[in-house]
Amino acid sequence: MDVAAGVLAPILLLAVLVALLAGVLVFAMMLYAQRRGLLDQPGRRRLHRLPTPRGGGAGAVLALALGLLVLQLLPGAALPWRWTGMWLPALLLTALVGALDDHRGLGIGPRMAAHLAAGALLALSLWPQLSPALQPPLALLMAAALVLATAWSINLHNFMDGSDGLLAMQVFTLALVFAWMAARSDQLPLLALALLLAAALAGFLPFNLPLPRAHVFMGDVGSGAFGFMLAALAFAGVARGAWSLPAALLLVSAFAVDAGATLLSRMLRGRRWWRPHREHLYQWLARARHSHAQALLAYLGWNLLLAIPLALWAQRDAALGWWLVAALYMLAGAAWWQGKRACRRAPRRLWNRHAPV
Repeated sequence: MDVAAGVLAPILLLAVLVALLAGVLVFAMMLYAQRRGLLDQPGRRRLHRLPTPRGGGAGAVLALALGLLVLQLLPGAALPWRWTGMWLPALLLTALVGALDDHRGLGIGPRMAAHLAAGALLALSLWPQLSPALQPPLALLMAAALVLATAWSINLHNFMDGSDGLLAMQVFTLALVFAWMAARSDQLPLLALALLLAAALAGFLPFNLPLPRAHVFMGDVGSGAFGFMLAALAFAGVARGAWSLPAALLLVSAFAVDAGATLLSRMLRGRRWWRPHREHLYQWLARARHSHAQALLAYLGWNLLLAIPLALWAQRDAALGWWLVAALYMLAGAAWWQGKRACRRAPRRLWNRHAPV
């Protein structure tokens, strides 16, 4: 890893400042939510038993946005202005729509329009990397796929934000892995971006981990915004050659399969798939295992034992990349199916007594 210490030191300092600022802003957002009555109330479709402030993710998103602006002042580590100029509006648009949904609720139409617009901005920012490498029809097709994939990333991270610490730990962990791969490929701007993303979540996690319960929830304002930023980081790294697309798909396997399989299952059964529910595997685990912490550890264990090692393997052996993706996603699908079956068999008398807080 050939990274000059003179460039890395300011990046690390900025990351520490972003983490500290995120912590302060998340605490401020928690107090704001308490004063305004922005509380997630316990209910049949929720996993917690006590009213909890929501929208704390806004503080982490704001800290990340400010960090990205300051990053442009660091020689050698700044992102291309085309990226920053399009990603920041997309990030803030996604966060704004999420904040409105947190405050008074929004229909699926305005939310999807904003998510597709964010995806379009990401595709436009990466167009210089797509257009020279592909013929015009294929480049346009890839850009359209990128728009849809980004909108899916925003929504799946919103779906998966229902258990204490789960989403924040997922994005934090993957950001650190992307930072490692960026450093290995001497991609300083991507390394800086990944570290700032991890830093923003590091400032949020102390308020959200199940120790013994979360003190503030991320809210749609944070889940969608971090889903966008993770997609931007992943696709930018693929476009720059810092990591392969199979490696990125392997890293997101846990969330992609749980969200995708649950959504498909609900659609096939004629359910209102866009409505809140408790049918994700992590929700079953949190109820049947009696704690948010055990659900969090299950997903973290998947990443540490399977997703991350296989992603690093795919980086070393490109010929195996797509085979590893197919194998891991099949394994994840089987784990999703069997995990839900096992949870259904858990003694029902224990579920209410030991429901997560």
